[in-house]
Amino acid sequence: MLALEAVEKSFAGIPVLRRLTLTLARGETAILIGPSGCGKSTVLRLLLGLLRPDGGRVLFDGEPLRADSLRKIRHRCGYVIQEGGLFPHLTARENITLPIHRLGWDPSRIAARIGELIALTRFPGDGLDRYPVELSGGQRQRVALMRALAVDPDVLLLDEPLGALDPMVRYELQGDLRRIFETLGKTTLLVTHDLAEAAWFGRRIILMREGRIVQQGSLRDLHDHPVDPFVTQFLRAQRAGEASGETGR
Repeated sequence: MLALEAVEKSFAGIPVLRRLTLTLARGETAILIGPSGCGKSTVLRLLLGLLRPDGGRVLFDGEPLRADSLRKIRHRCGYVIQEGGLFPHLTARENITLPIHRLGWDPSRIAARIGELIALTRFPGDGLDRYPVELSGGQRQRVALMRALAVDPDVLLLDEPLGALDPMVRYELQGDLRRIFETLGKTTLLVTHDLAEAAWFGRRIILMREGRIVQQGSLRDLHDHPVDPFVTQFLRAQRAGEASGETGR
């Protein structure tokens, strides 16, 4: 469903991705993890067509991304960023329905879809007419997720969607998100810096470093069969973070 083939990307002459190759099967949930600056968010932006590769190819549903197909492809993708990225001057309802209105749906269909999304995300119905500043952090992320799912996309791309939340809210949303992933069965790529969160969400963890994939597989694969000393170092650093209370689930 999604693929990067020997993709290279630099900013101001500094390499961010180095001949990176990655594929995601239809319906698969995979997790990108690694230190800050390793290129995780760049991967998502390339898949959305927000950035263009300097070398290699980006494919969506088997077809290379082209300028004339980006609009159609973005309608097939839901994108969630850290802290939600909601428009502060719009209510929750207006944020959610932004992508819907562009498709010209009639009011009854929009109302039905909002009802489905509220049930799926467990967002309080009386919060729809509140502005983002009037919502809690967890509620804002639920609105961002509903907006990403509004037109029933084939793909979900999530860039540290829970990173800015306090531990209790994050714990609750982790459970809800996994249930949503399992219920919908969409192709999902989630970026996180938290190994415990990565293991909770996906069977396939993709560990990156300096623009390359170091290893991918289950948490047990990474722990029992590290292919590079960095893998063990990363896992140990994560365990140290858990011991000090800095990580999530």
